Amino acid sequence: MYRDVLLYIDGTWQGSAAGKTIPVVNPATEEVIGTVAHAEETDLDRALAAAEKGFAVWRRMSAFERSKIMRKAADLLRERSGDIARLMTMEQGKPLAEARTETMGAADTIDWFAEEARRAYGRVVPARAEGVYNLVVKEPVGPVAAFTPWNFPINQIVRKLSAALAAGCSIIVKAPEETPASPAELIRAYADAGVPAGVINLVYGVPAEISSYLIPHPVIRKISFTGSTPVGKQLAALAGQHMKRVTMELGGHAPAIVFDDADLDAASKVLAAAKFRNAGQVCVAPTRFLVQEKVYDAFLDRFVAAAQAIKVGDGLDAGSTMGPLANERRVQAMEALVADAVQMGATVRTGGKRIGNKGYFFEPTVLTGVPLDARAMNEEPFGPFAMVAPFTDLDDVVAEANRLPFGLAAYAFTRSTRTATAIATHVETGMMTINHNGLAVPEVPFGGVKDSGYGSEGGSEAIEAYLNAKYVSQASL
Repeated sequence: MYRDVLLYIDGTWQGSAAGKTIPVVNPATEEVIGTVAHAEETDLDRALAAAEKGFAVWRRMSAFERSKIMRKAADLLRERSGDIARLMTMEQGKPLAEARTETMGAADTIDWFAEEARRAYGRVVPARAEGVYNLVVKEPVGPVAAFTPWNFPINQIVRKLSAALAAGCSIIVKAPEETPASPAELIRAYADAGVPAGVINLVYGVPAEISSYLIPHPVIRKISFTGSTPVGKQLAALAGQHMKRVTMELGGHAPAIVFDDADLDAASKVLAAAKFRNAGQVCVAPTRFLVQEKVYDAFLDRFVAAAQAIKVGDGLDAGSTMGPLANERRVQAMEALVADAVQMGATVRTGGKRIGNKGYFFEPTVLTGVPLDARAMNEEPFGPFAMVAPFTDLDDVVAEANRLPFGLAAYAFTRSTRTATAIATHVETGMMTINHNGLAVPEVPFGGVKDSGYGSEGGSEAIEAYLNAKYVSQASL
């Protein structure tokens, strides 16, 4: 059963002070399945006061005790993963297997950061005089405001939430209104594990109103945002006006480079899975498939066949391997990108159309001959939309990979160690995976360069954004 979703403020689940709600729609059926509480300034003020109080409590708790609570939250999430995955599929659309994988992966992320909490080491710096200790002490930066999107309702939150809690920070999570129930269950696992009241607060509402209120507020000391590049730039500018520390995980337009010595069966299989996972609504999804001329036709045939083998349907149906897009806006965006590319001379090799007239289903789509000035070659498609183009040599493909201002993720397939080293060196990206998909596990960095943002939400680098380094020099008397 999908139940109405409430705010979580100061340790209690509650409706908004004004009683306002927002409908939640199942993207597979277009039916309203519930509501989510709509926070306004009164609710945000309560959340801010709670976060300030919770920070005072949580920062004093030892890293060892914080770690134990976090590990318990991970265990609860695993126990509840079946029910949580069903809620996620109902509100977001992805197949049930993908939703369960996301939930179980979130538990692994919590475990990772629980261990990092106990290893946020400072250091001793050798002094220049006898009897002097120079210490570098790591302290939590303070209450955090986190803003997350709908494409991975739990995964996008759990990184920010777990890093903040591991460091000793409190947090206000502004979760997505389109997909509110699964994030609420993540928060519930933490609450049931024993996180003190006020440490975690969860709100929903109008994104622009909430961000413009929380970011400048003096209680908030750190911002973390995942979303589009244009919105990220606006929030980073606002944070900069108030000297707030920021982590930005923004848009991408990942090149997938296939050299003529690659294993084409492996490349087409791995890249098709990466492209059409979550109906292509993935920031690190490959979008521009750049294939060396000698193997272009052979790869294209394999990739198109993989796209055509995908079964699109309701994520709750056992046979579905790709669900609907998350909302009507994404369908319209896909239709517009296809129409623009075709009008400019591109060829649709498969897909390109909406499926049916109920639910936001769209065909897995592969285009060739897309000119560089087409919208899809310059704007993040964020859907089941792939463009395949040939290239001549290394210099040619590096130039195309680096042409755009994005630099989040990149993929490459080659049997040559020399080529792999060259492509890893010269492509401007925050993450590169070669001959497999090795992105986004908890223990490795996750973040981009250029217009794709800055900072990391994975690996040992992630917790550093939530810590201040305090230098203490003490002389003996």
